[in-house]
Amino acid sequence: MMSSEAVAAPLKQKAGLEDVRELFAQRSEEIWPALRAATQAASDFSEVLALANLRKKALKAGISGGIDKTIRLAMIGGSNLYPLHELVQQKIGARSATGWWETEIWKGDYDNYIAEIFDPESELYIFKPEVIFLIPSNQRCVYQGALTDGPELQKVAATKMAEELLNLCRIAHERSGAEVIVANFLPAAEFDPGSFRVRTLGSNWNFRKLVNMELGLNAPSYVHVCDAEFLATRRGAATCHDPRAWFETKQLYSSDFAVDIAQEVAAIAASLHRPSKKVLALDLDNTLWGGVIGDDGMAGIEIGGTHARGEAFRQFQLAIASLAQRGVVLAVCSKNDYKNAAEPFEKHPEMVLRLKDIASFQANWEPKSENLRRIAQELNLGLDSIVFVDDNPAEIEIVKQFVPEIETIWLGPDPSEYASQLLDCRFFEPRSITTDDLKRGEQYQQQAARAQAMNASETDMDSYLASLEMHSVISEFTEVDVPRISQLINKSNQFNVTTRRRTEAEVEALLTDSDHYAFSVRLADKFGDNGLISVVIVKVEGATAVVDTWLMSCRVLKRQMEDEVVNEIVRLAGKRSCTTVLGNYLPTEKNGMVRDLFPRMGFELVEESTERTTYQLSIENFTPHKTHIQMDRRAYDTN
Repeated sequence: MMSSEAVAAPLKQKAGLEDVRELFAQRSEEIWPALRAATQAASDFSEVLALANLRKKALKAGISGGIDKTIRLAMIGGSNLYPLHELVQQKIGARSATGWWETEIWKGDYDNYIAEIFDPESELYIFKPEVIFLIPSNQRCVYQGALTDGPELQKVAATKMAEELLNLCRIAHERSGAEVIVANFLPAAEFDPGSFRVRTLGSNWNFRKLVNMELGLNAPSYVHVCDAEFLATRRGAATCHDPRAWFETKQLYSSDFAVDIAQEVAAIAASLHRPSKKVLALDLDNTLWGGVIGDDGMAGIEIGGTHARGEAFRQFQLAIASLAQRGVVLAVCSKNDYKNAAEPFEKHPEMVLRLKDIASFQANWEPKSENLRRIAQELNLGLDSIVFVDDNPAEIEIVKQFVPEIETIWLGPDPSEYASQLLDCRFFEPRSITTDDLKRGEQYQQQAARAQAMNASETDMDSYLASLEMHSVISEFTEVDVPRISQLINKSNQFNVTTRRRTEAEVEALLTDSDHYAFSVRLADKFGDNGLISVVIVKVEGATAVVDTWLMSCRVLKRQMEDEVVNEIVRLAGKRSCTTVLGNYLPTEKNGMVRDLFPRMGFELVEESTERTTYQLSIENFTPHKTHIQMDRRAYDTN
């Protein structure tokens, strides 16, 4: 079975196990990108272990260019965790974009996970994991009553089993602060009790599905389900469990299925450190439709249900539309005359996608790498937010060379596979979905309209800002906003002065923390609602208010929202009887745009080092900044 990453990035397949061996023999630094690519593509148990051994040898030999992050992972469960931990370690490492993520692993004893979680002095907590991977006992997930019991009784048993497992996750999280990845239960693959299995919730087949559903629906934000049920269904449930391996060495998963599990754990662990992609940039000819619009014309392109290829292209567009509905922003990047490129979107009756669905439309004869840069600029997003899709491998190669920050999907020659390639690529998997996410496409279309209005305007910046008719609401943190606030805290990289990450539970704790004040900001204008666009957390230390977190969506840069945020920080500091506000800038690879934010806002330099620059502002001497934003509400207002 080919991994989804291998489908999404075919050019990476040039690096395989033998390539890695050769690069190791040469002691070449190129071993790291080759090792990443080979590990991501590998689905064979022996191959992944061989790559793991090469990784260890490369580290021991001191080949530079390796470790760029270390993750502490604890594995506990009702089965033998060796050598699954080797697979998990290897797959997580390959999730690094530029080097290698080293995973320090602590393994619990066989089937001792309940005691390890309940004992506050256990080695599990001494290890101080960032992430805990829990594999509960599959043998315990059995309905203990009769198959003929009523469904309500069987549902109660399933709910109780899921609650007990989630309670273990809660205790582990509260005592360690770690995010918890829990594997759900494998589906039963035996024929017994025949067709009666679907007539009772007490059969292993139905009972495990019911427990898994209860587990997923009730999991809190710090619990992430490794969906073993789905993975087994995708591979074939009968091949995922090896009875001999279970009886001889207590291995729950068959060898190759263990690779699937490790791949999934790595994907979840990576999502805790890296946000999903935001923009899908689309080629047009032989990608969204069959044929070349400039040569074949409207009547000649293949799209729609009148023939097999046309139906496949339409199915691909439906898959794209499904991503857009949950917040993925769509863009067009095509070598075409604009008029020809836009015509099918405007007039072809079989097109699923229309011009209103596209936030940025770049159709011209410039290199696609340049047009992708324009898309990023127009949407005010980083290049690493974009995934580019094309049927032409040469165009994919050019983009990879000139804008390596952008991920690519080469679709290949067969349009019948396009939809599944896109839906298997895993670039757009969210950790959670909020109401604001569902509006994201619309918001970025509005952003593009603002950029075009600015470019077309002959007036000055001040007049342009006044013409936007901006309104803002600043609110203290509320329970309903916690998921969105946590999402922004964990994915914002550019406009983020400290890049401190927090879980939803940690954000929720701030609602009642008297040592901090914290607020979020919403902004709307005549083009539409931008949603929740900024988050600020301030710690009060005596007479000093210390800005712990300040991040903002790049969509609203240079709209004077920074000025209103400072006004609010100072106003609330004054209410806490503070006399000074301190702001820290902690530099990262991506937050250079806020290097001079505090001095631009009137703060004075206190001290500077390579790790931190500190500024201060005297509240007594502060004059609120004037802006063109009408404030409809401020934080902690009772009116």
